[in-house]
Amino acid sequence: MVHGLTITESASGPRALGAVSLAVIGIVATATAPAGEQADALDAAFPLNTPVLITGGVDIAAGNAGTGGTLGPVLRAIGDQATPVVVVVRVAEGEDQAETDDNVIGATDGTTFTGLQALAVAEQRLGVKPQIIAAPGLDTQPVIEEMVSVAKKLRGFVYAAAEGDTVAEALTFRENFGHRELMLIWPGTSDDFAGDIVARAIGLRAQIDETVGWHKTISNVPLVGVTGLDRDISFDLTDPSTDAGVLNGGEVTTIIRQNGFRLWGNRTTANPLTNPSFVFESAVRTSHALQEIVAQIVSPFIDQPMTVGLIKDLLETGNARFRQLAVQGVIQGAEMFFDADQNSAQELAAGRPRFRIQFTPVAPLENPNVDLVITDFYYTDFADQLV
Repeated sequence: MVHGLTITESASGPRALGAVSLAVIGIVATATAPAGEQADALDAAFPLNTPVLITGGVDIAAGNAGTGGTLGPVLRAIGDQATPVVVVVRVAEGEDQAETDDNVIGATDGTTFTGLQALAVAEQRLGVKPQIIAAPGLDTQPVIEEMVSVAKKLRGFVYAAAEGDTVAEALTFRENFGHRELMLIWPGTSDDFAGDIVARAIGLRAQIDETVGWHKTISNVPLVGVTGLDRDISFDLTDPSTDAGVLNGGEVTTIIRQNGFRLWGNRTTANPLTNPSFVFESAVRTSHALQEIVAQIVSPFIDQPMTVGLIKDLLETGNARFRQLAVQGVIQGAEMFFDADQNSAQELAAGRPRFRIQFTPVAPLENPNVDLVITDFYYTDFADQLV
């Protein structure tokens, strides 16, 4: 018999969840250096086909990126926009474009991973998951297709350059793709490095993620370090027939000059007729973020005895988090349900409850419509004002 107070801790009720970040950049790049100390420093800092984690300053890392290839320019362009976490996989330059493509795409035998395939194992090796994927200056059509394949596995999003010397050629190139995980950008900057605009775009993407959130598209935010474009782009906010309007109409993001250079476009390459829910970059990345959050919600409950109380706790944990996200303005709303008709006694007895989540992402204010009406209303008291 105990005479006194007995305290028992309870773990019921909603669980607290941490914030989800999608701001880790993953890039594949080439780099070379003259034989000697520079080459040794490059090999030590960025071994071939090995995921390398950069924290605390991409500009510092660029100092060990050699003098040739794409890695140095990419890191410096990213560093102009932000100081994000970056995972780098360095690959060798090929003897021709086909060999370089093969090196960038990479391969795996289940034990070793090269090129883009190495990004897929970065989380296990480095503890971070790259979800902003690019290969600036190396993003040919086959490379883009493989980047999308890797991005699907990582719940990531790909940024790549559209090929072409004209608006028409850029739009023709866009027709090669129908992926919701891809945004194409055209034209490039006036910089000598062809991948400069994509590198700056992914740096900006990470910066927006950290300062605003994954619900904000990359469009209409000033870029740092751009001094010009390699093609003239006509633009008028009220005229969809300009170069910028035509490119956006064809789901290609472009660059405009309006109070600085800025990306202009919200669209993925998803087919707006067959996949209308994911035509916006923000909708895709919101879905990715919510998938990460759902994993957070469910993970503490896995393998616990499945009781009514446990299911209620899980639902309240999820819905409390969704209410918080709605208050923050990163989603319009979301709710988690346990539908009785979707959960048979047999499935529950087998430990397989089924939940349903519906959500509404925040759409970008892409095309506000303003009616301009001419009227004589404001003359109605004209004579009275003369008294």
